[in-house]
Amino acid sequence: MSRIPQDFIDDLLNRIDIVGVVDHRVKLKKAGKNYSACCPFHDEKTPSFTVSPDKQFYYCFGCGATGNALGFLMEYERQSFVDAIEQLARSAGMEIPKERQPGDDKRHQQRKQLHRILDQASQYFQIQLKRHPAKKQAIGYLKNRGLSGQIAKNYGLGYAPPGWDNLLLNLGSNEQNHNLLIESGLVIDKKEENKRYDRFRHRIMFPIHDIRGRVIAFGGRVLGDDKPKYLNSPETPVFHKARELYGLYEANKHNKKLDHILVVEGYMDVIALAQFGITNAVATLGTACNEDHLSLAFRYTRQVVFCFDGDKAGRNAAKRALVSSLSSMDDGRQVKFLFLPDGQDPDSLIRQFGAERFQSLVSHATALEEYVFEVAAEQTSDISTMEGRAHFSKLAAPMVAKLPEGVFRELMFSELAKRTGLAPELLRELQKEAISLPPEVSREPAQAASNNNAPPTNTGNSRTEAQPSEGTIPNTSPNVAPSTENEGQIPPNTFAPDPYDQYLSAAPDDQYAPSAPADYEQDYSTRGAKQSVPQKRKTSITLPPVIKSTVLLLDHPQLIQELDIPEIQREPDNPELERLLDIIEYFKKRPNNGFNSILGFWGGAKGIEAQQQLAKLVAKPFLGEVKTLSDYNKPQELHDHLNSICQAQTKQSKMQELNTLKARASERPLNDEDKLRFRELLNVLYSIGS
Repeated sequence: MSRIPQDFIDDLLNRIDIVGVVDHRVKLKKAGKNYSACCPFHDEKTPSFTVSPDKQFYYCFGCGATGNALGFLMEYERQSFVDAIEQLARSAGMEIPKERQPGDDKRHQQRKQLHRILDQASQYFQIQLKRHPAKKQAIGYLKNRGLSGQIAKNYGLGYAPPGWDNLLLNLGSNEQNHNLLIESGLVIDKKEENKRYDRFRHRIMFPIHDIRGRVIAFGGRVLGDDKPKYLNSPETPVFHKARELYGLYEANKHNKKLDHILVVEGYMDVIALAQFGITNAVATLGTACNEDHLSLAFRYTRQVVFCFDGDKAGRNAAKRALVSSLSSMDDGRQVKFLFLPDGQDPDSLIRQFGAERFQSLVSHATALEEYVFEVAAEQTSDISTMEGRAHFSKLAAPMVAKLPEGVFRELMFSELAKRTGLAPELLRELQKEAISLPPEVSREPAQAASNNNAPPTNTGNSRTEAQPSEGTIPNTSPNVAPSTENEGQIPPNTFAPDPYDQYLSAAPDDQYAPSAPADYEQDYSTRGAKQSVPQKRKTSITLPPVIKSTVLLLDHPQLIQELDIPEIQREPDNPELERLLDIIEYFKKRPNNGFNSILGFWGGAKGIEAQQQLAKLVAKPFLGEVKTLSDYNKPQELHDHLNSICQAQTKQSKMQELNTLKARASERPLNDEDKLRFRELLNVLYSIGS
């Protein structure tokens, strides 16, 4: 597809007022120079969500959610990047230009035509459910499953009538459409036999939508005795089973906010739950839930609940889902596991006991942090013995190690240490072990064979009820906000340790205003430097020049153009300095951009965590009630801070050279050239403050 030029995105963000975008969806109140509200991304009673009209970004001091107008629209309305750009452009009266790429037009037209033929097929199937002479059996099946006509309509259910060429006759008006039917997976082309025939025959049809609501594939449940019972579309240019969740479009459409997403095993489970008002269920398409599925689900919620049958197959599927979930457990996310009573599935259980009982079961699902230890314990004979605890540790430690770095991972290691009596350091040595599960768990369930005279096709698993096909999603949203509990109070250690918290939490707000060079004389050896600006007030913490320069540049990027930036060497082992140099480079290349532009760029280029750290640096001084920087000589402040960094680098370099000469002198007398250099180094170090 065509790309949207970055210059246009920057220009669009400069024209859009984030206050208007947010206030239209979340009622804001004026709070000093900024606006505040209760955060829309986590539950709270005391407002911690703030919008800065100056910086054109939002920040939540509670959960860390941050972004510009584009990021807010994507998060709040769960839109794709392109959709959010289009909506903002319409509101600004701007037309989106496109950068054409080689082959773009051809691929775009192909996908457009495939979406067209798939939509026509969906309409055709829906009409057959109402009009075909054989509709009685299809309607009878749906009624027996307790589904209303409204639910069938909401999910676009249809009927593929008996016969080998219904679609070919009704949609294949020319060779181009014949080819589209083949490319979309609706028609099978057996070239060696010169035969073409419909893939789906005498089946209830379940259209599969992408998150934009476009039909991209189908699943079909047979009404006769043919095999397989559940049949799915093959992979096509518009359908990749591993990147889609059946029912996600409908869940997103029918819920303003998805507190959690319920992952069930098949389409009929999704639809049966919707019949009882539970519209947040999705299903994988005939394969175990993988990391891509979880990445997709976590774009729209902070909690995923897996729902499995209570039999052995369900338990094995849960363990595979557990292993897939581990690497997706960023701080603030939750995964739970619900096991239904033996002989029950979501469809049968909710019809027998109703929605209230089912929701009660969901609320009592087992959390991932408990299930990890349950799985390890199941494979350990006796955890009360030393041998049992050792075996338990070898099983649990690799699973804990697969969790992303952060507070949750550390808490899990601490809990494992508590359960085993082993030191956390020893447990970390075990993390290199491979995750061990029983052989029957490691294997995927067998796929049902097909005998309906067609090439091998992807089918669902062997469970009695609905199952779409096998399979394997986007950036996580740029401004994902962790969910919280306890009426807006953030539990301690909810978020990963932040290397900047030592500055951000310990310093009073006004400490972030640039202060006189005297603030860092002692730490950065700038004794004797002239105090060009009076210090505002004494505080107990000193911010390094790197942090001060970063904050000042983010607030006043135009300073890049006003100053002759000194030569600062990169230090790959110094992330704060590397970030400052990247910011300088960004604003040198894009002199007309502001903070809202670099915030969006940072999230895309460096990830959500880096974006939140950037926002936090700016949010502390400028979203708190802090006096502005107008009292200070900003160019001079930045110049002094950057020179201080250069001096610190020079000092380090000269000290290394001096130490080399000292080491040499301990072995043999220095020659005249070395002595001269020794005196020069001492003079340089004295001049910059040794």
